Order: sequence, then C-alpha cells, then structure tokens
Amino acid sequence: MSGADWTVVIPVKSLSAAKSRLRGAVADSRHEELALAMVRDTVAAVRACAAVGDVLVVTDDPAAVAAVTALGARAVPDPPATGLNAAMRFGADVVAGLGHHRAVLTGDLPALRPAELGEALAAAGPGRSFVADAAGTGTVLLAAAAGTALGPHFGVGSAAAHAASLAQPLLGAWPGLRQDVDTADDLRTVLALGAGEHTCALLRDLGLIAECGTSGVAGRSHR
Repeated sequence: MSGADWTVVIPVKSLSAAKSRLRGAVADSRHEELALAMVRDTVAAVRACAAVGDVLVVTDDPAAVAAVTALGARAVPDPPATGLNAAMRFGADVVAGLGHHRAVLTGDLPALRPAELGEALAAAGPGRSFVADAAGTGTVLLAAAAGTALGPHFGVGSAAAHAASLAQPLLGAWPGLRQDVDTADDLRTVLALGAGEHTCALLRDLGLIAECGTSGVAGRSHR
C-alpha cells in the first residue's frame, strides 16, 4: 500500500477512569493529565506518519476531544459506550467504513515513532494483522484491509485471541509501538525509549525527570 491510505482509530475512555493501574506514578490530582498527555503524544505520532490519511478518536471525554482536535485528529462520540472493542468496531467499521484500510491503536503509546507505525502498516497483510505488546500477551495495533471487518479481541490475552481469530502477527521490533503504558514500570521504560513532548513536559513540570531519556520516575507513590 502506498500513500496516505490508512485511517487510524484510537479509542479514549473517560480520563477519570483511564489507566487505573498507573495511579500512584504521579500525584492523584495530575493523573488525568498524564493519561491525556500520553494520548496527545500517541495522536501526534500517528498524525506524523506518512501512511496515515485520517486519525479518528472515539471518545466522550471533553478534554480529550479538545486536545486531539487541536492536533488535527477527528473526534467522534462513542454511542455504543460498551467498552473498548465496541468503540473500535464503531470507529473502524461504521465511521471510517469498510471501504478503507483501517488500524486501531491503543492511546497509551507515548514513545511511538511515526516510522515504526509506517513500517507496521506497510507489513500488514490483505486481511487482518496485529502487533503484540512488548510483553507478547496484549495487542497495541490491529489492522484491517479494505473490505475486511475489524474483529477486535482486545482485553486480557488479546494477542492469543487475535492469532486464534486468524489475524496475522506482525513481527517487527518497533519498540515505541510495542510499549504501551499500564504500570509505573512501563512509564519508566517509555522514558528510557524517549517519550513524546507532552508526556515529558508534564513529568518535568512535576519534577520527576530532568529530561526525557532519564528513568527513575514513577518509583514512588504520591497518594
């Protein structure tokens, strides 16, 4: 596939409920800001990928809507409101439509590089393809070629579930793409990889890092 052929869909839940396992990495009063900073870095990287023509964020959160539209993404409400997989199906198969190549991404990839995403999309097959997370058990990207329903199976053990549904695993290294952030340890890892400007700016403001590329954040609780 060549040119900006892909529509990328990113579901974002209410920021007040987002990233519950990450609580304690920063002060509770700034937790929603951290979740939103990671969404902003993810969207910015996707927008900078030459293979992507449209970025669609499915969310009912007003702060997320304002942030992603300021970055040039489209935001649409989540009328199913029944969880991650329903939001992904709605964005990819209903709003974007089966006539387009679509990929869904998690919104917690602050170390994502546009070139990594471009390579993964270029490697995607004619049906459905997925990229497992760094642990190998979860999924960070699911792609569906034009004419193919998305068929997401995100949740515990999603990599195995996607493989069982006959989606093809994509095996590139892509460290920034594979490293989502669910825990404080994950946050330290993305900082070592080089997180995006929004995540770095917030953590500098909190005095938890001096510059990106340093670790040692998130090791202490601020509850």
